[in-house]
Amino acid sequence: IVRGQAEARVCAPGHNTELGKIGKSLEAIATEQPRLQLQLRWLVRDFALFGTIVATAVVLLLGLRNGAWLEAALSGIAVGMSTLPEEFPLVLAVFMAMGAWRISRAHVLTRRAAAIETLGSATVLCSDKTGTMTENRMRLQVLATEQDVWREGSGPLPQALMPLLEAGGKACPHHSADPMDRALKEAFASENGETGTGTLLRSYGLTPELFTMTNVWNEGGNYGIFAKGAPEAILGLCRMPPEKRRRILEQVDELAASGVRVLAVAEGSCDPACGPLPATQQEFDFRYVGLVGFADPLRANVPEAVAECRAAGMRVIMITGDYPLTAQAIAHQAGMDRDGLLTGDALEELDDARLAETVKRVSVFCRIRPAQKLRIVQALKANGEIVAMTGDGVNDAPAMKAAHIGVAMGQRGTDVAREAASLVLLDDNFVSIVATIRLGRRIYDNLQKAIQYIVAVHIPIAGLAILPLLIGLPPMLSPIQIAFLEMVIDPACSVIFESEREETDIMRRPPRDPKTPILSRATALWAAVQGLAALFLAGFTLIAGSRLGLPEADLRALVFTVLVLMNVGLILVNRSFSSSLRTALLRPNPALWGLLSAVLLLLGCALFWTPARKLFHFGILHGDDLLVSAAMGLALIVILEICKSRFARVHGMNCS
Repeated sequence: IVRGQAEARVCAPGHNTELGKIGKSLEAIATEQPRLQLQLRWLVRDFALFGTIVATAVVLLLGLRNGAWLEAALSGIAVGMSTLPEEFPLVLAVFMAMGAWRISRAHVLTRRAAAIETLGSATVLCSDKTGTMTENRMRLQVLATEQDVWREGSGPLPQALMPLLEAGGKACPHHSADPMDRALKEAFASENGETGTGTLLRSYGLTPELFTMTNVWNEGGNYGIFAKGAPEAILGLCRMPPEKRRRILEQVDELAASGVRVLAVAEGSCDPACGPLPATQQEFDFRYVGLVGFADPLRANVPEAVAECRAAGMRVIMITGDYPLTAQAIAHQAGMDRDGLLTGDALEELDDARLAETVKRVSVFCRIRPAQKLRIVQALKANGEIVAMTGDGVNDAPAMKAAHIGVAMGQRGTDVAREAASLVLLDDNFVSIVATIRLGRRIYDNLQKAIQYIVAVHIPIAGLAILPLLIGLPPMLSPIQIAFLEMVIDPACSVIFESEREETDIMRRPPRDPKTPILSRATALWAAVQGLAALFLAGFTLIAGSRLGLPEADLRALVFTVLVLMNVGLILVNRSFSSSLRTALLRPNPALWGLLSAVLLLLGCALFWTPARKLFHFGILHGDDLLVSAAMGLALIVILEICKSRFARVHGMNCS
């Protein structure tokens, strides 16, 4: 109630109200647990346990062997710093925050970060038609009675069709945001100057059982009754002979097949002396007046977006309250599969098992009531699908919460729907959903690159912290040197990889299996191959330098420089799953080149600025030492680029 006075009777409180029942159903639906957080938690736990064991072993080994417990403790700290996975929580936080920001630029608000990781796994996208696939800009296109038909652009409106236009206008609410109501009233006003005379006595609204609405007007002492709604519902109210009903439905089918949204209009009268108005619309005597058809054009970029979904292995399902042939026509224009069609009444006749089989082949659901969306979601999930579901009404909330990804309409959606959703479309546009799925795949790809890089880069660091102890050399890496390396690793694995562009085949792959871990066996093996290759080259440099008699300080500087350049090489190799090094080098990423410039500048300071060189315990590197370091970094890149495609082919690794 927004104005005036009223009397209200409380029929039920709290959970027994209609809103309360929806709230109870929302409580009963469990939200999906974010798999990514669990996986990273396990990774952090395992790495931390491994690092603690190794660091403790190093302290005991050196302390018992040399008796220098302070040196042993420093070496243990260095080993612990090289193996502890402090980057994983940082990476997840940065990727989720930046991912939500990038998705917001596609006109989608992220309410639950778990949706970002699920986007790349979506196999089915269930979408509304009106306003999501179409522009939701209704205009009156057709007026038709049994004798006359007028189409937009065919000339002035015949006088014989004015009663149909007037009856349709009087069946509309006084103040309505519905585009069809507004189009109908505006058309009548443009022809007649006003939407009728009289006083509105009562309105009967749409119900799930009867898709019609009726207004009762007092017109100079007589009650005029005007109804509009779904053609089959209006024809049922008119109680007409079967043959006449068949002819009108054929006319409806003809209009709907061209994508026109069709409503039927009926009128009647009532003697005020007969007593109070009846409780339901079915108790009036109606006479069929005609059909009104509205054009709601498909958004221009929807067919391209649907084709992109199909190429990405995703089914697009349209769920609408429209007439079946209208829904099929729009589905055809959008490029969807339109062979399978199921109405809400037919859905009610199916048990859960039969519905689960039916949804495998049906892509257009029409005359669907909001409560039936939940059954569709549950049937798709029973088939193992990862479901994204759109909705805007209060009754859509259970279906959106039950879906893996609930998508609410930001412009026309209710607060309840937005609260239940994981994502909110700020422009109510189907294309924005597809753009978000593309971004979700990109975010997960880049996160996987970052995880691979983190695992790979810690192998040579940990190896060089332990190797000198095993072969009788003094420690090469101190805590301050490892802290310097972390200054490279942390921004690399967070900012640089997060800002990487998408892979060229990102929307030509099948959806990712959500059960696949972020670090699968294949990706873990590839990360290990990278790390071991870097460790081999760095270890070779260490052993060769010691055999050539390099002073300890010079050897430490040489090994550290090699390690930094190999770190840079691992960043470049992991920028792309499949593209060549030339493409990776030319692909724009300002954050990358900014970081690399800073790293080389700081490395130069550590090697050639005397105070920093003393702090790091470095000797002076000569030109040939720098050439060796650069050669080792380049050798690592060349070896891994050669191995990359062969490794993926042999192990069948799709890094998505």
